[in-house]
Amino acid sequence: MRRTKAKAAALEEQPGYYIRRLQQIAVAIFLEETEAHGITPVQYAALFAARRDPGLDQRTLAATIGFDTSTIGGVIDRLERRGFIERHASPTDRRVRLLHVTPAGSALLDTVVPAMLQAQKRILAPLAPAQRPLFLAMLKQVVDANNGLSRAPSDG
Repeated sequence: MRRTKAKAAALEEQPGYYIRRLQQIAVAIFLEETEAHGITPVQYAALFAARRDPGLDQRTLAATIGFDTSTIGGVIDRLERRGFIERHASPTDRRVRLLHVTPAGSALLDTVVPAMLQAQKRILAPLAPAQRPLFLAMLKQVVDANNGLSRAPSDG
C-alpha cells in the first residue's frame, strides 16, 4: 500500500496562525494603551489576581493566570522592585511566600484600568458589536477545552 503525503494547508487557512497573530496584536495594543504606566499584560494579570485574592502563593498565582511557574518569579521580582507587590513568609510554611499587593500596586491597577479597557475595545473593534459576545464565547470554549494541553494550564 502506498502512503500519500499529507498536504499542509496554507498558513492563512490554519487557526493556529491567526491565534498567534492575534496574541501578538493584543500584546502590542495593550502595551501601546498602557505605555504611560509601564506594565505588561502578564504583570497586570498578576497584580489583578493577587489583589483579588490576597495571600496567594506564586504557584497558585501562576495557575490562576495560566502562566509558567518557572518564570512567574521573575514577574513578581519586577513588581516587587517597583513597590507594587510584597512577599511575606507563610505562617505555616516558611519556604512559601505569600503575595500581597501594596497600596502603590493597587493605585496602579486602578489607574491602568481605563487604558486596559480601551485596549480590549481596540482588539475587538473590527467585529460588529453583536459579534463580540459570540467571539469571546467561542474563544473561551476553545481555550477551556484545550486548557490541559497548555504548558501552563489555568485554574481559572
